[in-house]
Amino acid sequence: MRVDEFDYELPPELIAQQPLARRDASRLMVVDRDTGRWLHARFRDLPRFLRAGDCLVLNDTRVRPARLYGRRPTGGQVEFLLLQPLDGDRWLALARPGRRVRPGTEVVCGEERPLRVYVEEARDSGERVICLEPPPGETVDETLHRLGRVPLPPYIRAELEDPERYQTVYAREEGSVAAPTAGLHFTPELLKRLQDQGVRIAYLTLHVGVGTFRPVTAERVEEHQMHAEFYRVEPAAAEAINAARAAGARVIAVGTTVTRTLETVAAAGGTVRPGSGWTDLFIYPGYRFKAIDGLITNFHLPRSTLIMLVAALLGKEQTLAAYREAVAQRYRFFSFGDAMLILPGAVPAGREEPALPE
Repeated sequence: MRVDEFDYELPPELIAQQPLARRDASRLMVVDRDTGRWLHARFRDLPRFLRAGDCLVLNDTRVRPARLYGRRPTGGQVEFLLLQPLDGDRWLALARPGRRVRPGTEVVCGEERPLRVYVEEARDSGERVICLEPPPGETVDETLHRLGRVPLPPYIRAELEDPERYQTVYAREEGSVAAPTAGLHFTPELLKRLQDQGVRIAYLTLHVGVGTFRPVTAERVEEHQMHAEFYRVEPAAAEAINAARAAGARVIAVGTTVTRTLETVAAAGGTVRPGSGWTDLFIYPGYRFKAIDGLITNFHLPRSTLIMLVAALLGKEQTLAAYREAVAQRYRFFSFGDAMLILPGAVPAGREEPALPE
């Protein structure tokens, strides 16, 4: 299967650069997983499409302030993106400009009470092993929260006035370099409405890695290798998900990260097992889903592993048709954009609705 089969035309002005004033005001394309029919709604209308007993599964990861800016002794500016803690104060990171950040380089971040960064190792993948030395009396974590910035995707050109808008309202387990963006649409009020309606809410954790920023460079889908990401599913979450399935209700994943986690920990019959570990599961058309019935997700980059996962659930042609409709109706795309709900039986015959006015 060729990667270019997952390409589509996207006018640049449809790439959302800022979040909406209210999270749940975003648009929602509801797509029937069985038929490919769709209708247009708002995210705040989500309770219309869910039933008592359904289980909505969310990723409670929190984005770490993982972007650091500093200077080498020569005065040249350096940018680090912290990927993963190793041992002690050593981290795996990306550095820019990489050719000037060689082993032995020292970088100073911040002017008052600076953080010193020592480059220990350059890896073939372009990653660096670095050691962070915070100022006296301060931990690395405290220094990162003082000097670090939340990393935004490269297609977002401006810094956010409020960095919390790149966090979900339920984010609590810090460790990601990118937000699980399908969850950005939820508000505490919307979650309460769903719970009052009888929808079960379960949380798991998957720390989103740098692979979410990296393009697929292979020509064939099957040749792409996913980066491994850490996940954790607590017993209470597994129990809620399994109870919903046993009762004949639907399990709806909020985002591709939740989908990959649940499919990683699910047995052949769909039973979810608690536990933690690392997953590099790559889901693309031909994959047989075990754990989920539906998916809430944003509109993703062309040729990305994310649109391939959506196509595995909905079908490639139906996915591309839905994306063409989203473009025609001027939906907002990517991290701060609008959302899609894919659910079996979501759009009965004759219920298609016209586009909503802006």
